[in-house]
Amino acid sequence: MPLPQREDYTVEDIYALPEGTRAELIDGQIYYMAPPSRRHQNLLFSISRVIADYIDQKGGSCEVDIAPFAVFLNENDKNYVEPDIAVICDTSKLNDRGCSGAPDWIIEIVSPASRKMDYFTKLFKYRTAGVREYWIVDPVKNLILIYNFDTSDSEQYTFTDTIKAGIYEDLYIDFSRIK
Repeated sequence: MPLPQREDYTVEDIYALPEGTRAELIDGQIYYMAPPSRRHQNLLFSISRVIADYIDQKGGSCEVDIAPFAVFLNENDKNYVEPDIAVICDTSKLNDRGCSGAPDWIIEIVSPASRKMDYFTKLFKYRTAGVREYWIVDPVKNLILIYNFDTSDSEQYTFTDTIKAGIYEDLYIDFSRIK
């Protein structure tokens, strides 16, 4: 990761990056992202498929979006993130550019380059922006951390556990079946 530069970048600077450059903007600072691993992509696909299938079966109105998908967390132009999985139930937040405002549920899959960002920086940003639930899926540590910001609860699981989604009454994800 390059040395920190100025801290007054805006969303316009993100969109001005060369095509194919993946980066996020947090409090005016640009953070470049490394390409995801194959394992990361398999987890992303498997988890998002379980959630999307559940919503489809229930006839739900929530939308599941996967990275790269733009989320503008605040009204200002200093925060732009691309969560691995974002579940948005208020579809009025959606437009052609992405999601304006906090998704209901965000899942980040940790990679070596994103560890500090996912565990600390994004945890704080997502909570203060109004995300209802945040999952950190860490395949290296065999760990899933669940933060339910509605109830201020946090729980820890492993890849052998079945985990209930807090924003739904009856959605369970069996991580022993996630490939």
